[in-house]
Amino acid sequence: MKNDFTEGLRDGIPIALGYLSVSFSIGIMALSSGLSVFQGAFMSLTNVTSAGQFAGLAVIASGGTIPELVLTQLIINLRYALMSLSLSQKLPEKVTLLQRMAIAFANTDEIFAVAMNHQKSLTFSYMLGLQSLPVIGWTGGTVLGAVAGQILPDAVSSALNVALYGMFIAIVVPTAVKIRPVLIVAVLAALFSCMIYYMPMFSGISTGMSIIVCTILASAVGAAVFPVSQETDEDGTKNKEK
Repeated sequence: MKNDFTEGLRDGIPIALGYLSVSFSIGIMALSSGLSVFQGAFMSLTNVTSAGQFAGLAVIASGGTIPELVLTQLIINLRYALMSLSLSQKLPEKVTLLQRMAIAFANTDEIFAVAMNHQKSLTFSYMLGLQSLPVIGWTGGTVLGAVAGQILPDAVSSALNVALYGMFIAIVVPTAVKIRPVLIVAVLAALFSCMIYYMPMFSGISTGMSIIVCTILASAVGAAVFPVSQETDEDGTKNKEK
């Protein structure tokens, strides 16, 4: 068990370093949204997701309601429930329900990818080691960003705040260039957002509700126009689009 935990820690180091740099911008953004350093750190500790926190901070900064905040997080983070169900198939039966819940708590995209490609049997000790450093890195980066936001000049803080938007662009653009449906859905989401923001008839829609509406509409159009079949490639490992 000790060897599994150590191996998990080693595999989690690259993820933790990446999270440390990304969450730095989250800390600055949390501070500019009116949160304290402690509140920003607690948010990162309990919600290890950049997209979820980005959307949540947008709702908080705009004075959105609790239902809007909850619904936004549910929609944006719903994929983690599916990822956790998939990951649970690789866990041995001896892993208890509470242990599975603990694993699901910090099951991010990167951790899921590393765990699914792990050649050995997944154990609770390995998953605990794999997730520990990324959670610490994500929370620690948020604290460093929030503290730096109090010290650095406003011009520097504003510049660093843009880094989070750059991260999302860096994530979406390479995939959108390769996969046309992703590009179309991303463009649709941007168009829907612009329509809600600029058209007078939608002036009563809050920021939180705008995120929810744009996410649902763009996803629905993508699912309807680009459905994924259950057929597989010749190697039997990858789904094809219809």
